[in-house]
Amino acid sequence: MKKTEKIKVVALGGVGEIGKNMYVIEIDSDIFIVDAGLMYPENEMLGIDVVIPDISYLEENKDRVKALFLTHGHDEQIGSIFHVLQKINVPIFGTKLTLALVRERLKTYGLHEKADLREVSDSSILSFDQVHVSFFRTYHSIPDSVGICFHTSMGAIVYTGDFKFDQTPVGNQYADIGKMAGIGNEGVLCLLSDSVNAEIPGYTGSEAVVEEEIQDVVYKAKGRVIVSLFASNINRIQQVIHAAEKYDRKLVIVGKNIMNVIHIAIKLGYLTVSEDLIIPVQNISKYPKNKVLIMTTSHQGEPLSVLSKMARGVHKQYNIEEGDTVLIATSPIPGHELTFSKTIDLLYRAGAHVVTKNSNIHVSGHGYQEELKLMLNLMKPKYFIPVHGEYKMQKAHAKLAKSVGVPEKNIFIIDKGDVIEFHKGTVKTGQKVPAGNILIDGLGVGDVGNIVLRDRRLLSQDGILIVVVTLNKTNKQIVAGPEIITRGFVYVRESEELISNAVEMVKDILFKCMEEKTTEWSSIKQNIRDALNHYLFEQTKRRPMILPIIMEY
Repeated sequence: MKKTEKIKVVALGGVGEIGKNMYVIEIDSDIFIVDAGLMYPENEMLGIDVVIPDISYLEENKDRVKALFLTHGHDEQIGSIFHVLQKINVPIFGTKLTLALVRERLKTYGLHEKADLREVSDSSILSFDQVHVSFFRTYHSIPDSVGICFHTSMGAIVYTGDFKFDQTPVGNQYADIGKMAGIGNEGVLCLLSDSVNAEIPGYTGSEAVVEEEIQDVVYKAKGRVIVSLFASNINRIQQVIHAAEKYDRKLVIVGKNIMNVIHIAIKLGYLTVSEDLIIPVQNISKYPKNKVLIMTTSHQGEPLSVLSKMARGVHKQYNIEEGDTVLIATSPIPGHELTFSKTIDLLYRAGAHVVTKNSNIHVSGHGYQEELKLMLNLMKPKYFIPVHGEYKMQKAHAKLAKSVGVPEKNIFIIDKGDVIEFHKGTVKTGQKVPAGNILIDGLGVGDVGNIVLRDRRLLSQDGILIVVVTLNKTNKQIVAGPEIITRGFVYVRESEELISNAVEMVKDILFKCMEEKTTEWSSIKQNIRDALNHYLFEQTKRRPMILPIIMEY
């Protein structure tokens, strides 16, 4: 191993937010990417499907990027790989299940054949010029989860990925505590650790308790059981399968995304399912209601949108009926708590018995305070960077680190684009790199920005008013119009006087402009916009978006 002169740690996502994980470990001239995830949009991101990190810094330095390492197969870790591969040709390292999920996701973008996917396990060691990279087994809500360790001459840089410590996990997928302790004993320069549940005292609940609770609910249900969960929560899927098998219910899978994940997991041996358990959705009516269990999620793996359609009676395959039992085996996505609550209300209105997170049918895949302390004590880092969490979570995690002996001056709470540099035994904050959000709406990647979002917000609040007029510049006459069309502003039949006055106002402005020989369309449009904006706000206290359209005859 060559002697390392300088190490940089950069967060391009996953700090100050939940999801969108992407971290950069820069060792001298070599750049390594850790995770490439997405984030589900916040409520004010109207019409946006998902959010991914800005990778312009990596594009500028793509010749130095040596590898992309993945900790596990959740969307928050693999969701933006397609964007990375479109910009940078880089080998991707991950465990068997993680790469299978990546390959399936890349098929959507036609990149699965181009991608250089290289399988690793928790016992793999990779050698690069400046660094050896090893992996250690962690426990999360999806199998094949690993943490990543960059071994340098200055010490190890460790990224835990998402983790918790469970003494009775699904499928005996125990975290390798011995290996973690060994890494800590060899010397950890800097630890980057999951902060999602850093504010919650104690330990996460055990998966064994969840399995018992799910089976109890299925046993007591008199009618159909509908389970809503994240498509990527394979451990929870296995627990639901066990319950269906135990109580002789046929399993119906609603949703293409979850069907793909289940097929991949079965093929690779991460899910065990009896041969005749799963039936097509169209065969539901052939079985008694107490012999059917439905498992559902949405096209993006988010559980509530499909369930909401079922509750409103507009789902094309199955709708909630009186006597159904609904298990919502997940917690709400941050920022979507209101949607979560409204969906539960709709389910009750439809006549369902609803079992939510208030029961023991879901536990988090992220460790609570005592588990985070255990990781810190195992790794014994010299420096600590809390990652993957909102600022308040990072702050709480920093407080935990201080409580177990990490000096406060050695703890860095970073934001997107911040750089922490290690050089000759010292550490400092380096020059910030470009970082932010890339918004995806349909097939458009990054073509929706703050201005478009602002316009959508205005349209959603006060609607739109369009003024259409045709002018003859030569004769200085209005040939047709002005005609005013509104959407989402006022009900036209009850606001005839308002619209009529607005039309007269536009006429006066046009005549005045022609008398003053104002021929620039932009000037005329601005005059119309200013006058109408003032008048309409005075009359209605609303500010609709005003679009003048002028045609020349």
